[in-house]
Amino acid sequence: MLRSYFKIAWRNMMRHKAYAAINVLGLAIGIAACLLILQYVSFELSYENFQVNKDRVYRVQQDRYDNGKLSTQWAAGAFAVGNSFKDAIPEIEDYVKVVGTGRVTTEIANQPIKIEKVFFATNSFFSVFTYPLLGGNKAKVLDEPFTAALSETTAKKIFGTTNVVGKPLAINRNSNFTITAVYKDAPANTQLKPDLLLSYATFKKLNTDSSGNGPETAWMWDGCLTYLLLKPTADPAVVEKKFVPVVDKFTAQDMKNYNAGVIYHLQSLKDIHLYSHYMMEPGETGDGKTVYLLLGIAFFIVIIAWVNYINLATARAITRAREVGVRKAIGSQRKQLVLQFLSESALLNGLALLLAVIIVLVAIPGFNNISGQQLSFTLFAKADFWLGLVTLFTIGVFFSGLYPAFVLSGFKPIDVLKGKLGTTRQGALLRKSLVVFQFAASLFLLIGTVTVYQQIQYMRKQSLGLNIAQTLVVPSPVVGIDSTFLQKITAFKQELQKQSAIKNITVSTSIPGEAVGWNAGGIKLIEQDESKQKQYRVIGVDYDYMGTYGLKMIAGRAFSKDFGSDKNSVIFNRKGVEQLGFNNPQDAVGKKIDFWGDQYTIEGVAENFHQQSLREAYEPLILRLMPDVNGYISVKTTAANAAQTINGVKAEWAKFFPGNTFEYFFLDDHFDAQYKADQRFGQVFTLFTSLAILVACLGLFGLASFTTLQRTKEIGIRKVLGASVSTILRLLFKEFALLLLIAFVIAVPVAWLSTSKWLQDYAFRIDIHWSFFVLPFVVIIAIALLTVSFQSIKAALANPVKSLRTE
Repeated sequence: MLRSYFKIAWRNMMRHKAYAAINVLGLAIGIAACLLILQYVSFELSYENFQVNKDRVYRVQQDRYDNGKLSTQWAAGAFAVGNSFKDAIPEIEDYVKVVGTGRVTTEIANQPIKIEKVFFATNSFFSVFTYPLLGGNKAKVLDEPFTAALSETTAKKIFGTTNVVGKPLAINRNSNFTITAVYKDAPANTQLKPDLLLSYATFKKLNTDSSGNGPETAWMWDGCLTYLLLKPTADPAVVEKKFVPVVDKFTAQDMKNYNAGVIYHLQSLKDIHLYSHYMMEPGETGDGKTVYLLLGIAFFIVIIAWVNYINLATARAITRAREVGVRKAIGSQRKQLVLQFLSESALLNGLALLLAVIIVLVAIPGFNNISGQQLSFTLFAKADFWLGLVTLFTIGVFFSGLYPAFVLSGFKPIDVLKGKLGTTRQGALLRKSLVVFQFAASLFLLIGTVTVYQQIQYMRKQSLGLNIAQTLVVPSPVVGIDSTFLQKITAFKQELQKQSAIKNITVSTSIPGEAVGWNAGGIKLIEQDESKQKQYRVIGVDYDYMGTYGLKMIAGRAFSKDFGSDKNSVIFNRKGVEQLGFNNPQDAVGKKIDFWGDQYTIEGVAENFHQQSLREAYEPLILRLMPDVNGYISVKTTAANAAQTINGVKAEWAKFFPGNTFEYFFLDDHFDAQYKADQRFGQVFTLFTSLAILVACLGLFGLASFTTLQRTKEIGIRKVLGASVSTILRLLFKEFALLLLIAFVIAVPVAWLSTSKWLQDYAFRIDIHWSFFVLPFVVIIAIALLTVSFQSIKAALANPVKSLRTE
């Protein structure tokens, strides 16, 4: 029986090839788009799934308060948190401390090799987290000072093999470690991807004084990532409440002195990637809202494709009516007819599924470029891919096929065979409602695309308040940092300035395009009491920072070697002096501040500038003069011959800083990288919006087909009575225009609310303009009219004699 159904379905497809092609293409595009997005979403949601203890591991996240107001949020907290919480809270089974240490270098055959992601970690790292060892004793890997564990790739990079347990590893020419383990490379779907782990015991030894004061008792020293492994029966909410008395016991008096506060929260390990955007994150994070928005788009597109099938199937109801009438007259039951039409739906969905898989195969490289992910052909070996495929097929067959099957099988044979077939108002209303839904969804997506594009363009074109053009940045050396470093860096700068292509050079702890890592609390005017203390971001700079970056002074002066007192001077930005209580920047000049027990004079005030992307608000900043600062070397160059300039800098680097790798980047590229996630989101949004509109237009073609078939005789009569082609076209377009207008009325308020909420994440954002809604509507109208023109013009130009012979 089923074989007969599929044979009939195939014959119907071959008899109406154009109809079948449109259906299959629309379904294939919808399914392929849905599959690509589902793979993207699946990957984003899979972070930390490989961790055996993922349901019990929580990170301790820190919120800092000033004067009762939330000032900063940190992924890292105080160093004493882990051991103190473990001692006081019985629900905690174990803890891990992880401390980032920046770049390090080692050497092979006197050639420096950079190791990027380096952390100090407690030995519990390998029992709490799932990083399988290829060699070494899991229980003792990082127990002792000056021991280290390498990732598989790092071991091969340095030694050419993973059989390195017991070998020495020299770090930065001043520390010798013993390799105690090699672990498998971290998978892509985790935030912590260490290349090298150094024992936390080393960090503790290097930072504990003769009195025993060190990290384990440090509650006012931040920068330690702490992960807790809770016992299986522990309630995270109960554990979090128990933090408060422990924190108060050790910090209450200090916090009172600084008029500050700190609250620690638990963050599930599984939620960190999508819902964590705090200071000192150890790796890149994603965006949960973006992921679920794309998931919604995926279902929008595939539902639009299924709706197309319904519209096209019911549009052909008239041509199938006599077939149904004959079948019923010779004894076919309605159940058999429903199964026949579901079989036809299954065949079309099956062919569409095969075409969708081909589209996915072809589209994966391009989609990776747009999305920034690394989906590969291995996804076809994953069970969830095939599960999604089967689910889409099953839902598609019944969702798209069931309604047309019941409509077509419900025709009364006596009416059909007498030629009395008509359409119900309910059926017409449903089809029009589905088209309204399609175009309301398409308009919503198009309005969103326009908004995203405009916001990104706005951020990239705004003045930053500083000049980052033609700036070559070289991370400062890590080898040879000793008492002679100031002389070395000064001589290095002097040699570079002899090159005609180099305009200026400065050294600083931070560069534009990244968060300022130096956070200083307790800053106040000397005459103020401790209740006025505030937090600031601090950038250590040399004398040339202001001139190199072109910062605008609005009061006082910049640092200068002509003034011997500048080593005890600071420069605030406008936001900084406002936080001190000065509305007029000039009033702040000459005032003295208490900076961690030392006195500094405010020599000047700079205009606010964007240290980070325009997603972030201006922060209160302090520029502190530190001529021997070690962080980044910024070289302002001319536009001509960049390669020659780089080679010149590299040559001088090798002379002054042997044993260091030479790395560089251009600051404008570095700054723009902050917008990469927004740009990728915009590109993905645009791609799938275009697909949604394409699929929706196929649906509109279906309604146009239905309408013109239904009104063929009417059009013939109107032509006989003298109606022109343009009059008939207006008549047919009027109905579609009304549907699009209804879609516009539905889409606009939803899109306005959604885009307004999305823009709230940006401190500097565009105003939503009326053109964001009108232009997409005009585009949709134009596309829709072009879509229906083929059928409408064909009907309007048809010979009225032939039209009057129909039905």
